Amino acid sequence: MTASVNASPSGLRRVRALLPVRADFVAMTRNPRRDLLAGLTVAIVALPLALGFGVSSGLGAEAGLATAVVAGALAAVFGGSNLQVSGPTGAMTVVLVPIVAEHGPGGVLTVGLMAGALLIGLALLRAGRSMRYVPAPVVEGFTFGIAGVIALQQIPNALGVAAPEGDKVLVVAWRAVQEFAAHPDVTALSITVGVAGLMLLGARRFPTVPFSVVAVVLATVAVQVFGLGAEPIGALPAGLPAPSLGFVEVSALGSLVAPAVAVAALAALESLLSATVADGMTVDQKHDPDRELFGQGVANLAAPLFGGVPATAAIARTAVNVRTGASSRLAALTHAAVLAVIVFAAAPLVSRIPLAALAGVLLATAVRMVEVGALRAMARATRSDAVVLVLTAVATLVLDLVLAVVIGLVVAGALALRAVAGEARMDRVDLREGEGTEAEPPGAHSEEEHALLAEHIVAYRIDGPLFFAGAHRFLLTLSEVADVRVVILRMSRVTTVDASGALMLKDAVHQLNRRGIAVLASGIRPEQRRALESVGALELLRREGREYATTPEAIAGARERLREAGVLVPGQGPAGAGAGAGGASAEGAGADASAVRTGSGAGSGVGSGAGSGAEGSGR
Repeated sequence: MTASVNASPSGLRRVRALLPVRADFVAMTRNPRRDLLAGLTVAIVALPLALGFGVSSGLGAEAGLATAVVAGALAAVFGGSNLQVSGPTGAMTVVLVPIVAEHGPGGVLTVGLMAGALLIGLALLRAGRSMRYVPAPVVEGFTFGIAGVIALQQIPNALGVAAPEGDKVLVVAWRAVQEFAAHPDVTALSITVGVAGLMLLGARRFPTVPFSVVAVVLATVAVQVFGLGAEPIGALPAGLPAPSLGFVEVSALGSLVAPAVAVAALAALESLLSATVADGMTVDQKHDPDRELFGQGVANLAAPLFGGVPATAAIARTAVNVRTGASSRLAALTHAAVLAVIVFAAAPLVSRIPLAALAGVLLATAVRMVEVGALRAMARATRSDAVVLVLTAVATLVLDLVLAVVIGLVVAGALALRAVAGEARMDRVDLREGEGTEAEPPGAHSEEEHALLAEHIVAYRIDGPLFFAGAHRFLLTLSEVADVRVVILRMSRVTTVDASGALMLKDAVHQLNRRGIAVLASGIRPEQRRALESVGALELLRREGREYATTPEAIAGARERLREAGVLVPGQGPAGAGAGAGGASAEGAGADASAVRTGSGAGSGVGSGAGSGAEGSGR
């Protein structure tokens, strides 16, 4: 009962943290003129994109406009960024095409509702910060692959042929080329090339001019004046439809779960990536990733009610918004309002735009998405980065977007683990490195005793992580140790230990013990003890008194074990006598007595319970 009472205020605080705050609206009043101008500019850029992506999705231009208006406004209010612009995007269109082919328009609208609910759930679970774990090569490969898919999707409209059947973009594009070759007509192709060329070349010379609108207007006028046989968008409704849930079929919900997960994953990935890009273009803006997921969830819950497709934040439109001086959510709201006016007032004019012109707009957009410099830099960084980038891009083209991201993440994770495992080392170190402390003062051993100790004691220093990806190499190294009586493992430089690493260590200790070799460990960190204790490795060392805080203490304990085994004779002078001397000077005896006192805290030693006292007798 107490737990539920305590959980309720916590849950309310979590929900309240996702809702708009007063500061969001106060920011809209600081530079309204600049925000209004930025919103108008973005609307001009977004209009042909919304129409084009609506047509490409299979639901028509009206669906793209409804998405840009409804989702654009709600994401601006509830999202986690002051600068994001949301609406239909090319990446989302790529995912929607096969859903339309299999489940029809109603299935796409239902998927949008389900994806919106999933995004709100992710926001409540505070999953927004997971975006930081997506590697840059995966993002670049994903973007490059999307650009290729968008370009291929425009082939039928660019060639002026009906879209062939199929859900694989490569197959559809190839069939469209075959159809064009059988009945060639260069009208549509000329319009597409002209629009795309004007956008790409004009933007280089005059980057502030919205050449997408200019090119579309010129193409539309040319078609009307010269009577060119280019297929137009067709009739558009003069306004948004009334909200409705009539498209939902309860019996089909089960089959739509997987597509909804894919749409939600893509919406989260692209929206958070776009918000990160927007933050990088400014100096005083920082988005809230959980609020952004919540805003996208609300937008995707509402857009299908008005016939809109699933939406996400648009990187290109967001970049235009930032570059034109936007500083608050008012700019994105203005963009949605301008598009709404166009829907209500200019639907007859918009309906005359040729599909080939929209294909040209999207082809130019696909080209702009590819940042050659970033791709070249990523490919040259490391071989692993190049592999991840190419694999993600190819998977995006051949498979589907979400699977491509999963493949990219898995391969990137595997390569990263391999690299980390390769950095882990286990080096044999000189026993002199343990001198210089109270337990082993400098000059505590003569050269002769050093030689004798080195003959029977070997010390290894482990650097880096002791985990599943590299622990087996340590086991192989330790299993090859022979002709010694004591192995010292210096673990102060171990960065992390997992269960696999702890088990490997335990197995190595067991194997060495069966061969009569004692294993002493030093410098085990407190944060590593849990893993070692869980598999019994720490208990194995403690039981025989073989764990030490420092390396000098471990060396002193090893010397004591050699004395108990009869290898070092008590009274032998470490500082002045040879290893095989029959007697000792008083100075040497005193030094040895001091050494015995220093090592008396080393424990009973493995030989103390052996009866004969010889550690190498088979224990």
